[in-house]
Amino acid sequence: MSGIWGKNLRLSIFGESHAPAIGIVIDGLPPGTELDIENIRFQMNRRAPGRNKMSTPRGEKDEFEILSGYFNGKTTGTPLACMIRNADRRSSDYENISKTPRPGHADYTGFVKYGGFNDYRGGGHFSGRLTAPLVFAGAIAQQILEGMGIVIAAHAQSVAGVCDTRFEEVDVDKELVERLKASELAAIDTAKGELMKSEILKAREELDSVGGVIECMALGIPAGLGDPFFDSVESRLSGMLFSIPAVKGVEFGAGFEISRMRGSKANDEYVISDGQISTSTNNNGGILGGITSGMPMVFRAAIKPTPSISQMQSSVDIFSMKEVQLRVEGRHDPCIVPRAIPVVESAAALVILDMMLEGRK
Repeated sequence: MSGIWGKNLRLSIFGESHAPAIGIVIDGLPPGTELDIENIRFQMNRRAPGRNKMSTPRGEKDEFEILSGYFNGKTTGTPLACMIRNADRRSSDYENISKTPRPGHADYTGFVKYGGFNDYRGGGHFSGRLTAPLVFAGAIAQQILEGMGIVIAAHAQSVAGVCDTRFEEVDVDKELVERLKASELAAIDTAKGELMKSEILKAREELDSVGGVIECMALGIPAGLGDPFFDSVESRLSGMLFSIPAVKGVEFGAGFEISRMRGSKANDEYVISDGQISTSTNNNGGILGGITSGMPMVFRAAIKPTPSISQMQSSVDIFSMKEVQLRVEGRHDPCIVPRAIPVVESAAALVILDMMLEGRK
């Protein structure tokens, strides 16, 4: 396998859920970039487990160690390496899945792909635990982008059928962005956020789980980034988003709704606003022909329900080739959406920074 991504900003992730540590190596960061370590810790805490009843009780603080590429408070320009130690491991919870794959997980596909040599504990390298290094890298990317006037924010657009207000329906300002990032479950409409929490806790009580949709917006992106066809903005961003465990769908702008519109409604007509060319609507999510238009980039990612649930389920014994019943042990989230929000923001930040560095070159 290859754990490497990027053209100008190159990332390599390593580790498994129950290995001694996980981490990331970032190559291509501009030298002399001052890092706000406290802000990185803040972003990591947003994703970290064990913060509230909507999360798994696994007690990982996600404390990171920068091993290289950082000196006297600034990046050096050489590869920046970060390690995050796994402190709260209960590997015995996963002994039975060595031969009995959990429904909805990559236990079976991983077994087939790697001939049974894969580390299955906690999902191994397939685990959402590996998103912690992505958030570390994304926090750095967001700091660099903010210096370029680009701000990224995401919220829970829906959870278990409860729908929040969409970004296009409100004025997105600094106050809203900061409130969303500080929230346990980022929702524009706080009343809808409370209903989402109730659905998540209800699913936990019923030994079940729920999914949802995360909407993300990037403001301040200049026009002209990206390329048509294979290297389009949508292609590059979708590729990164689908590397996040549990993401099963991605749409931009109006998304699938645009298929039900007529061209007269779907087209984003051009106007002059404050001496700049813009569009009166943003059904295409700030991207046309695979290239940014200068309008806000808007996309949504569909997150499936957490596959680890405590109800009895049907599976098979890989070695005896018999059908069996399985109850998943361990500590799991009843809904991944709250902790996945900073991961989606990080994915967007990394792709946008990769494109911005390309533009500068």
